[in-house]
Amino acid sequence: MADAAPTAATAARDLQVRAAWFYYVEGLTQEEIARAMDISRAKVVRLLVAARSEGVVRLEVAGRGGDLIALERALVARYGLAEAVVTPACADDREAAAAVGHAAGTYLRSQLRDGLVLGVGWGATLTMAVAPLEGVAAEGVAVVSLLGGMTHSRAVNPAAVARRMADVLRAECYQLTAPLIVADELTREGLWREPGLRELRERARRADIALVSVGDASAEATLFREEVLPRSYLTSLAAASAAGDLLCHFLDADGRTVDHPVNRRVMAVSLEDLRRVPRIVVASGGRRKVDALRAALQAVPVRVLVTDATAARGLLEQGPAEVA
Repeated sequence: MADAAPTAATAARDLQVRAAWFYYVEGLTQEEIARAMDISRAKVVRLLVAARSEGVVRLEVAGRGGDLIALERALVARYGLAEAVVTPACADDREAAAAVGHAAGTYLRSQLRDGLVLGVGWGATLTMAVAPLEGVAAEGVAVVSLLGGMTHSRAVNPAAVARRMADVLRAECYQLTAPLIVADELTREGLWREPGLRELRERARRADIALVSVGDASAEATLFREEVLPRSYLTSLAAASAAGDLLCHFLDADGRTVDHPVNRRVMAVSLEDLRRVPRIVVASGGRRKVDALRAALQAVPVRVLVTDATAARGLLEQGPAEVA
């Protein structure tokens, strides 16, 4: 409980900075700000008054950082997003996973409502998204794991991420009870014919929000670091032009699924199914993830991107994407 006040104060200041930026720098009307921030016009007025009285607004916008807000606005414009959340740059990718994961959890907290169906991916970043959800009051929430599990579980397991999130939210949890990587395509097709797994797939298709992360195609990626896939696959994935994975489906730099055996063996909700979800939230950061993020932004219609300043600048340095 001792840490709650600073966190709440920081979140309140962030809202003031965002509203002040829109009003004083971009020249949006209060009505336009209300739509952009998905809040009431009355709350916009209160934020602007508080920003002036508390010193956020002087001769220029001060606070969390106008540079981060500028990055968010540029990402929204470049990639056709509904919203972007950018955290400060971190010293290394491990710190980026913690910062971006916390920001993703904070964003998700703001979206929770009674009866919400939440599809969840996996990875170190999404593991860090659990803590900000503590204490949320929402009834009838369902959490659906979008991937199979691991028979030998180490630090990160797809099933564990969904389970932890469901426990924190006191939600129903639906698990994809199959290995993440199966022997061959025929095995995968047979498993999807199982009534329970068919039902889970339909539930995932009807999710209101999908919170997913991306992995790059390097030895540092969670899939290889946690020995879900052997590192010997790295050579053949590189030959197939894999830029990274989304729900363990490997993509090339243009967001197309690559021709590689692992894509025919993965037990995970398909990207076609993922595209049906009305609000896809992708959360990943760090320089290593830039190519994988850009691939994901082209593969599926991402509505919200949560990332750090390093990855944001990398995405903006590249040419315009043909977004999904």
